[in-house]
Amino acid sequence: MKKTTLKALLIAGLGITVTACTSNDDLVMDSPTVTHSANSKEASKTETYQIRYGLVSQSGVKTLSGSYDLGGFVATNVATGESYDSYGYSSGGFQSLPQFYDGLPEGTYTFTAMQGQGGWVGYGSVVATVSDAQVDADGYVTIYVPIAWEE
Repeated sequence: MKKTTLKALLIAGLGITVTACTSNDDLVMDSPTVTHSANSKEASKTETYQIRYGLVSQSGVKTLSGSYDLGGFVATNVATGESYDSYGYSSGGFQSLPQFYDGLPEGTYTFTAMQGQGGWVGYGSVVATVSDAQVDADGYVTIYVPIAWEE
């Protein structure tokens, strides 16, 4: 009798456990779900930088001030393809310079600007390396994105 009762309880317990788990995500795994590789440890040690964005006019004049028909800036890591967006303060559809991004990891990036609401300005791109050597006296890596065309 004891063996029959024990078997019945075990079967009932197993049945409840199986029905309670609605997907594989709900099952408890014996192995750890988070593993750290040497690459992830290196990535966590990567230094990050403060980026200050400006523009270069078609005549080659660099500027860190003014309002432009600008949607923001994008930095795309050449090696990984990962992108980092910067959206600045918008006033009447225009954005003011300079714009900032805090926390860009060291590496080589293609920097560009997104066209603003009005579509009055088109932007080119520039490839630059972000590292200690590019940090200026103000503590920023300053990137100037070229204006390709204006209406």
